[in-house]
Amino acid sequence: MHHEESFFQDPRSWIAIAFVIFFVLFGRKIWGALTAMLDKRAADIRAELAEAQRLRQEAEAMMKDAKARRDAAMHDAQALIQGAKAEAARVSAAAAAEAEASAARRERMAMDRIGAAEKAAVDDVRMTAADIAAKAAGDVIRATLTADAGNALVDRAIGDITAALASRRAA
Repeated sequence: MHHEESFFQDPRSWIAIAFVIFFVLFGRKIWGALTAMLDKRAADIRAELAEAQRLRQEAEAMMKDAKARRDAAMHDAQALIQGAKAEAARVSAAAAAEAEASAARRERMAMDRIGAAEKAAVDDVRMTAADIAAKAAGDVIRATLTADAGNALVDRAIGDITAALASRRAA
């Protein structure tokens, strides 16, 4: 009992025919929608690639600008360092010169004080020597000078003073 069915009686045949008719009728629409969807997706990808390229160019420009600013900042920093070194050298030289001048002033003041102390010491020695000499002369004169010789000395000294004053008036 084998019963052979015809092509049109087999449900699989009708499914295949319906499938072919479906694709013939709606295939273009489905294909158009599918290609439109794929074209939209490709356009989105192209737009994203273009945006990525633009962002990359902006990032490169920003990086180049940042490098230029960094180089300028490094140059400015080097200039500031050089200026600070020069200023430090100038201040150091000025401080050394001021210290040298101060030392010279202090040395001069010390030398002046030493000179004044020496002069005072010499004056004290002279005064002491003069006092000692005057006392010794007084002692010698008292011991050796008589009253008549003393009067003669006083008279002669008065005469010398008168002559000295007369020569001053003439000058």
